Amino acid sequence: MKLHSAAPSPFVRKVRIAALELGLFDRIKIIDTMVAPGKTDDAYGQSVNPLRKIPALELDDGAVLFDSQLICEYLDSIDGNHRLFPAEAEARWRVLSGSAVANGMMDAAVLVRYETFLRPEDKRWNQWIDEQWVKINNGLVWFNQRLPEAEDSVEGIALACALGYLDFRSPELEWRREYGRLAMWHDSASARDAYALTSPEG
Repeated sequence: MKLHSAAPSPFVRKVRIAALELGLFDRIKIIDTMVAPGKTDDAYGQSVNPLRKIPALELDDGAVLFDSQLICEYLDSIDGNHRLFPAEAEARWRVLSGSAVANGMMDAAVLVRYETFLRPEDKRWNQWIDEQWVKINNGLVWFNQRLPEAEDSVEGIALACALGYLDFRSPELEWRREYGRLAMWHDSASARDAYALTSPEG
């Protein structure tokens, strides 16, 4: 399998952590792929992912899976033990709901990065940026009240990646000062080998 990847991406990190937790990482070849606003890659869009997004996972039979959530579920199906996605209905919906919040936080944080780092300062839309921060802070409040039950579920992995991305790109947020329960949870999650091995800072 081939994983189209960029180290800073929290969505790519989510897949890499999942693969490590499941013991499947040695079956995946990492392909560095540059995709960002203003940096088009027509060849990638034509041959791999028509949306020109990462991650994308090329399977051995030539099929391609898009979106980090789908890729994680595929890897979990290979493992067969429902470690990332619980089989029991109530637990599954709870984990999927939590991972949707964490994925939304990552989306918002990446959009803030694009708007503040790539867009010229005189063309930035500050109200829109503020709205992304509201989403992120709402997610922090939500998770501080409702911690994931398992660090190695897809919910726990997505949340760890969201928090790690905030530390990496927006350390000035200092989210730990206000969200103590979440900070303690993240300290435990970040001690896992899969988290340390996928640090965007190398």
